[in-house]
Order: sequence, then C-alpha cells, then structure tokens
Amino acid sequence: MTAFYAEEIIYNLIPKEEKKPVKTVRFMSTFKPTVIREIQERKTAPSKTMGIPKLYIPTPREFLRKHANEPKLLKRRRNQGIKKPPGLNVPERNDHPIMGIRSKKDYISSNVAEAIMAVAKKPLRACVDVRKGDKFLLDDSGLIQRYLHKKDFGVTPKYIKKRIMDAKKAQEESDAYLQQALLQKGLTRLSKAEKEKIMEGLKKNWEEINHEYQSLSVFLDSIPRRLRKEKMEVEMMQLEHYIKLLEKHDIVYISSV
Repeated sequence: MTAFYAEEIIYNLIPKEEKKPVKTVRFMSTFKPTVIREIQERKTAPSKTMGIPKLYIPTPREFLRKHANEPKLLKRRRNQGIKKPPGLNVPERNDHPIMGIRSKKDYISSNVAEAIMAVAKKPLRACVDVRKGDKFLLDDSGLIQRYLHKKDFGVTPKYIKKRIMDAKKAQEESDAYLQQALLQKGLTRLSKAEKEKIMEGLKKNWEEINHEYQSLSVFLDSIPRRLRKEKMEVEMMQLEHYIKLLEKHDIVYISSV
C-alpha cells in the first residue's frame, strides 16, 4: 500500500499568533422592559384574566334586594303624553237649537213616486253544487259564453287587417320589381294557358315516343337498333324532366333571346 503525506512547507515552522474572534453587538429589543414587567406581573398574579382588573365585591350587608336590577324610569310629569282631541263642531251646552222650521216636502208622495219610477233590480245568476253547498255567481265564473254575444265577436282586429294590407303591398312591390328586372334581362312570364298548352304538347310527344319504344323488338341484334333505343330513352327522360319542372313551379319565365 502506498501512503500519502502532506507536502512540507517552511512557512509552517514559523509560529503564528492566534486571532480571537470579534464579538458583534447583540440586538436588544426596545420592548424588552415591557415584556419583563408583564412576565413579573403574571408570576405575581397567575390566575388573573382579561377584563376589569379590579372588581367591587359587595359586603354581606349589601345583599341583593327585590327589584334592585330593574331599570328605574323617570317620574311622569303632569299632562305629559296626553294628546288633545281635534277641534269638533260640537255645540256648546248653552246653545239652543232653532225651533219652528218645517219642510214642505211630502215624503210619502215622493217615496211612492220613486218606487214607481225605480227600475227593478236584475237578479244575479248563481249556482250551487249541492243542496246545502256554497253559492257562487255565474257571470264571472267562465261557465257562461258571454263573449259570443258581443258585436265585435269573430271580427278581425284592425291591426291584423293593417298587417295583411302591408304584407300584400310589399309582395306586390316585390313582384313588380322582379318583373321589371326580368324584362330588362329579356325574360317573359308564361301565362297559365300557355303553360298548359306546352305541358299538353310535351305529354303528347312523350306518348308518341313511348308508343314507338314499346313497338321495338326485344332482341336487338344490330348497332343501329341499339342506338335508336338509347336515343328514344334519352328523349323520354328529357321530356319527363321538363314536365316535372312545369308541374313543380307555378310561375315560369322564358328567355325571348
């Protein structure tokens, strides 16, 4: 085994002075005296708690008497809290009524006239569910069809008529604008009679081609027969397409160019 030794230096032979560590100034809190005083107070009075430091302890002669803890109210003054009544037009005790005044009205005749001229009171219609049940009025119960007898029942309101007229006017303006735009582009609208006439012609052509198509032989041994059959099928499909378009759309425009 090989041993490792520290390298010798001549400077290590010179004695060195030991340096004493310099002590730093210790921090002292400014609240230290207060803390020390509080600790001493706690030691002298270990059972002391928060609250009033000194309490008055009554003597045995000062025992609790009846109604001692009840709040004492101030003495009521004379005429305190009494509200004066409002002034009334009451005659005084010494006032005497005016005597000798008589009315010339004949109350009997007037009552008879009022009874004759009075309109008989219309009885209210009521309903009772059972024999000894409660009575309730029928007019406001919803069981009677009151609104059927109104003058304006079933009449279209004015605001709905106005909306319909506005919508109709807007539709007419839109149609007029569209018609003008189509005329500028060279398109004309087909009338109903012209449309029906064109549809009849298309259906007639389809029937003629279909009749010829049905009369073809089943066995097609030549190319011209096959080409003729294919041509008739294409024409029939095209005619069916035109017929469906005319039946689907009520308004049809055609180009005049």
